Amino acid sequence: MTDSFDQPTGQPHEDEVDRIVAAWHAQRPDLDATPMLVFSRITRLARHLDLARRNAFSAHDLEPWAFDVLSALRRAGQPYALTPGTLMAELLVSSGTMTNRIDRLEAQGLVTRSPSPSDRRAVLVTLTERGLKRVDAAVEALLEGERQSLSKLSANQQHELGELLRPLLLPFDATEEKDHS
Repeated sequence: MTDSFDQPTGQPHEDEVDRIVAAWHAQRPDLDATPMLVFSRITRLARHLDLARRNAFSAHDLEPWAFDVLSALRRAGQPYALTPGTLMAELLVSSGTMTNRIDRLEAQGLVTRSPSPSDRRAVLVTLTERGLKRVDAAVEALLEGERQSLSKLSANQQHELGELLRPLLLPFDATEEKDHS
């Protein structure tokens, strides 16, 4: 097991995952619990990040699913409009789920539905001014919280961590895309 060190003092600093792995090593020395050093930390971090995201969104009266839809529309650029099919593909949800989400967001005045100007059979879901303001405020709060979470890492360390996590995530992304196509 490797020690993590507190940068300013250089002293070893143990976390809960170190204690869990040490306990497994003591009970089952025949097992290599090294993967737990990574994946248990990722799992624990994901729980904390999920809570922080939910708090950032709820401060702007949004559920995580609503933020996902509104942010997909926002990222599309002006006129902030996508078809329900494009939203389904981007968010990896079913047609029924997407319809329900659009209905709920439309009832809140955050999106509108309108016929596509280029295809009379298609519908466009468009972010309203209210939806734009809400998603912009929520993403600002989210990024501020995430910046604080990463504040103990240098910019280079943040970039390196992102690069190290990519190959772990890519196979899952490919599986999700295959399952929804």
